Amino acid sequence: MGSQGPTYRMLPMASPDKIDHAIAILQAAQAHGPAIHTNSFGPEGVVLTHLITEHAPDIATASLDTGRLPEQTYAVADALRQRYGLVIDWWFPDAESLGNFTQEHGVNAFYNSVELRRACCGIRKVEPLGRMLVGKLAWITGRRRQQGLKRATLPEREWDEQRGILKFNPLAEWTHDDVWAFIRANAIPYNALHDQGYPSIGCAPCTRAITVGEDPRAGRWWWEQDSTRECGLHGPARPAAEDETAVQPAEAIPDVGL
Repeated sequence: MGSQGPTYRMLPMASPDKIDHAIAILQAAQAHGPAIHTNSFGPEGVVLTHLITEHAPDIATASLDTGRLPEQTYAVADALRQRYGLVIDWWFPDAESLGNFTQEHGVNAFYNSVELRRACCGIRKVEPLGRMLVGKLAWITGRRRQQGLKRATLPEREWDEQRGILKFNPLAEWTHDDVWAFIRANAIPYNALHDQGYPSIGCAPCTRAITVGEDPRAGRWWWEQDSTRECGLHGPARPAAEDETAVQPAEAIPDVGL
């Protein structure tokens, strides 16, 4: 578990207005519930854990255990469980689908082509996420606009057209420095890999440390050339109107495009 953060210089604390605004978004999501925070235990996830515990405790926490996570990710999840009394609902890939994929293509097939990598993400992440969101009306994520070109115009509140659910992004306007200053100011546990050059962490074989000047997500699926690499968890969405509500809870999506 980390103790110092990715840099040693002092960072300015996120403004009270940003913090209050994030809390207001979380409370709006809670009011629109049942609400769920999908937590991958990155920097944004631990910040949201702190804010949710204190200000929106009815929001549930869930995480995807792909079967290939680094040990450091499990360690920070356990540290948060102990610190906040956090109840984590873990979701796993369908064993039969994963077994068939591995049997046919190999354990590390994702290195062989973009198509196989996306298929692996579909089995290990996208399909379990669909099951996780069933019955939920609000989905909280830790995505930020600063995390790359594809997220540069990320709204704070959006309608996920594929899953039929309102998605809330309370930290959309936060910067990298905002996040880390908040973590340090509140002594929040975080993933020790962040001290080793890993700003973005996914499955162990699909994540590497980055060098100075690289995009923060350059270490994810680094062998692929596409500059907008994503795992498929976040599909087509549009900004949601302030008064928009989901008529029905999210339903399972049987076809994830594998």
